[in-house]
Amino acid sequence: MLLERAGEVQPSCDPNEVVGFDEEDVKLGTDHAFTHPHLFAPPHLDTQRPANSRGTPVRQHYASRATSRILPNIGINNVSTSPSDLTGCPTSRLVPYHSPIMPVTGANGTSDKRPWIFNAFAMAAPGHLNPGLWKHPDQEPQTLEHWVELAKKLDDAKFHGIFFADVLGIYDIYNKDDHDGLGPALRSGAQVPHLDVAFLVSAMAYATKGLSFGLTASTSYEHPYQLARKYSTLDHATGGRVGWNIVTSYLESAAKSYGLEQTVEHDERYKIADEFLSVFYKLLEGSWEDDAVEVNKKTGVYTNPDKVHHINHVGKYFRCKGPNLVGPSKQRTPFLLQAGASKAGKDFAAEHSEAMFLPGMVPEKTREIVDSTKELLVSKGRSPDSVKFIAGIFIVVDESDEKAQAKFQELLQYADLEGTASLFGGWSGTDLSKFSDDEDFKFNGPPAIQSMINSWTATVPGLKDQKWTKKHVLQQLAISGAHGRAIGGPKTVADILESWVREAHVDGFNVSYATTPHTFEDLIKYLWPELRARGVLQEEYAGCSMRENFVQDGKGPRVREGHPALKYRHVTA
Repeated sequence: MLLERAGEVQPSCDPNEVVGFDEEDVKLGTDHAFTHPHLFAPPHLDTQRPANSRGTPVRQHYASRATSRILPNIGINNVSTSPSDLTGCPTSRLVPYHSPIMPVTGANGTSDKRPWIFNAFAMAAPGHLNPGLWKHPDQEPQTLEHWVELAKKLDDAKFHGIFFADVLGIYDIYNKDDHDGLGPALRSGAQVPHLDVAFLVSAMAYATKGLSFGLTASTSYEHPYQLARKYSTLDHATGGRVGWNIVTSYLESAAKSYGLEQTVEHDERYKIADEFLSVFYKLLEGSWEDDAVEVNKKTGVYTNPDKVHHINHVGKYFRCKGPNLVGPSKQRTPFLLQAGASKAGKDFAAEHSEAMFLPGMVPEKTREIVDSTKELLVSKGRSPDSVKFIAGIFIVVDESDEKAQAKFQELLQYADLEGTASLFGGWSGTDLSKFSDDEDFKFNGPPAIQSMINSWTATVPGLKDQKWTKKHVLQQLAISGAHGRAIGGPKTVADILESWVREAHVDGFNVSYATTPHTFEDLIKYLWPELRARGVLQEEYAGCSMRENFVQDGKGPRVREGHPALKYRHVTA
C-alpha cells in the first residue's frame, strides 16, 4: 500500500505499521473495525481507484485511530476485511485532501466520521424567529446584493445549504383588537413583508459553487404541474443544488387569502400532499426519458417526441395530463425535506422525505422523534438511515463564554416581544393578550407553554424557581423561537452541539440568526476553527448536487433506491 508524506512513499500492508499520516499521526491497522459508510472515496479520487474497487462495499474496513482520529477520505470503495486485500489500492496523494474527523457515536453505536450538516436557516423578511432585530446596527438591508454576498460567505465556509422558511399568510391570532391582529406582526416585522425567494436563488446560485438552496412550497396552495416546472427550472439554474421543503400550511390567514373559509383539516392536508407527490414524481421522473432532448442540428430534432410522455393522472384531489414542461434536470426530483412531528407528519416524512427538520429544545425530546421516524422508515421498506435528521438551533458565539453571554443580552435589547407574541400565536393558536401580565404559566395555562417551560427549566441554569409570567415566556422565545440554544465560547458551543449529535442522534443543524450576515460571520470566525479541530466540519463539497452533498454516499444526484419516486420512472399512465 502506498501513501505519501512530505515526499516520502512508504509501502506497507502490515496492520500494525503506520501507513497514513496527518497531524495526529493516524495509523491504518486492525484494532478498530468500522462499517463502510464511514470510509468513502471523494470525487477527486475516482480516477485513482482500480476498476475492481467499484461496487457494493463489503462489511468492514480496518483502521486504527491515534488520539481518536481516523482518515476520512481513504480512496477505497470496496475493501474486504482482510488487510492483505488492501495491496495495490490507490491511496497516493491522499494526505493533501484529508480532513481528520473525530468519531461521534451514532444511532447504531458506531463511530461516524461524516461531517455534521450545517444550514443557514433564513427568511426573506425583516424578522424570522427574531422580530425586532432589524433595528440592530449589525443588520444589513436585505437587498439582492445582501443575499448574494451572504451566499458567497456561506459557500466559502462550506455550509451545506441555506434553507429558506416561508409562510403564505400573516400571523394574526395575537391581539385581534390591534388592526384585526395584523398590527403586532406588521410593526415588528415578524415574517412580513416577505419576498418570494425563488426569484433570489438564481442570483445566489450563480455566485456560488457548492452551496445548496432549500425552498419551501405548500401542497395545499400549489398545483403539482406548476411546481414541477418551478423546481425543474431551479434545478437547471442551480446545477442540481435545490431542495423542496414540503409543507401543508396551517395558517388560517393563508387559507382565507386563497379563497377558503378555513384551513383544511390536518390529516386531510397530508392525504392531499401524498397524492401531490405522486403527480410530482410522475412529471419529474416519468414524463421525459433521460435521452429525450437530442439537440441534433443535423436531423433538426431538438426533442424526440417518442421519449416524452403524458402522465394522465386522475385522482381524488388532482388531475394532470402532463408532460412536465421542462426537460430532465440533474436531480430530476429536488432533494426533499420536511418538518412535522405529528403522527401524520412523521408518517409522511417516512414515505417521502430525504431530510427532516426537527423541533425541540432538549435533545431527549428530539431523539424520540428520530427513533420513531426510523421505525416508520423500516416499516415502509426504507433504510433507517435514508433520512437525514437536522435540528434547529440558535447560536451566539464569541471568544469566551462571558463575551457570548454579554452579546446575547445586548441582542435581546432589540427584540420586539409583541412580535414574538404574534409568532407564538400563529404557531400555537394561543392569544397571549387574553392572559394577565402577572399570571404564572408554570402552574396554569396552555399545555404548549407549560411544555416549553419544562424544557427551559431543565436546560437553562437559574430558571427553575422563577415566575413564568407572559413577559418571561416571551423573553425566552425572543430571537430563537422554540429551538435549542447554544451560547458561549467556541468550546462551550461545540460541546453543546456534540451533545445534540450524541444524545438526539441528529445529523446536523439548521442555524437560525439574530442578524445577517453577522451571526454567520461569528460562526465562521469563532466556531469553525473549533469544529475543524474536532473534525466534524465539512471541508469540501461531496458532489455537485444537493442530494450528493447531504447524503454523502457517492451515488450521484438522483433519488436513492427505496424511495417512492423511483417507481414512476418512465411511467406513461
